Amino acid sequence: MKSRVCQALFFFLICVVAFAGCGANQSTDKEKENGNFKIVTSFYPMYVATINITNGIDGVEVKNMTKPQTGCLHDYQLTPADLKTLEKADAFIVNGAGMEAFLDKVVKQQEKLKIIDASKGIDLLKDGTEENPHVWVSITNAIQQVRNIEEQLIADDPKHADQYKENADAYVAKLESLKQEMHMAIDPLPNKNIVTFHEAFPYFAKEFNLNIVAVIEREPGSEPTPKDIEETVDKVKSLNVKALFAEPQYPEGAAQTISKESGAKVYTLDPVVTGNADETAADAYINAMKKNAQVLKEALQ
Repeated sequence: MKSRVCQALFFFLICVVAFAGCGANQSTDKEKENGNFKIVTSFYPMYVATINITNGIDGVEVKNMTKPQTGCLHDYQLTPADLKTLEKADAFIVNGAGMEAFLDKVVKQQEKLKIIDASKGIDLLKDGTEENPHVWVSITNAIQQVRNIEEQLIADDPKHADQYKENADAYVAKLESLKQEMHMAIDPLPNKNIVTFHEAFPYFAKEFNLNIVAVIEREPGSEPTPKDIEETVDKVKSLNVKALFAEPQYPEGAAQTISKESGAKVYTLDPVVTGNADETAADAYINAMKKNAQVLKEALQ
């Protein structure tokens, strides 16, 4: 008799645990039904695009995984805090194209996490055998990234499909207007030869028919050798390059040396890799690109 009572009690406890488990799953599903959808972006350019697409949608949260002041993610190492953030995410929006070198680790550790690749279908430029991941610096590519994010968010969160589409359409209209405005400013410029500080601008240069004749540092932190600087100075002089373009995220040491030796002036172009996570972030890309157009207009006359 005692044995039967124990068996019945044991069976009852199993049912309670199972029911509790089902309740937890239902609670999660209910949260999604009510519009709770958590999006994490890998770094600032993806954050800016995503907050425009999700603007004003109740229950949809967007969090940037890295600090807004973090530069390109070539050598970024995931932290325990990053993995904790991703555990709570419904979707992780990445630039793709090889920018997030840590992505394999994320996929392995977060098998059920939806990865949204913003660079899907974009033709990548190559430097030798390596593909350049800085696709967002071209406005045309930035527009494609917005559409990619929109499409994949709609597939994963169909309840907000109309709002995602409406917001994406509005932001794309702004980007199309920006592109036209920049072409009007840059296309007539007589000088198109430029020297850049890093490999962030090939897509931008292609879009606006600029000719990058030299790159001072191929990778951030890889100081050019004296021979590299000498060769760059010779090239700048021979091609009558008037402007060197550094980036606000990195020191200008080598650029200033080349400027002094060649007579070319140093200007700043912003690839919009970093910024502020505040109310101005939604306009960060457009404002930075407008400033880039003004800089080019001044530098290449």
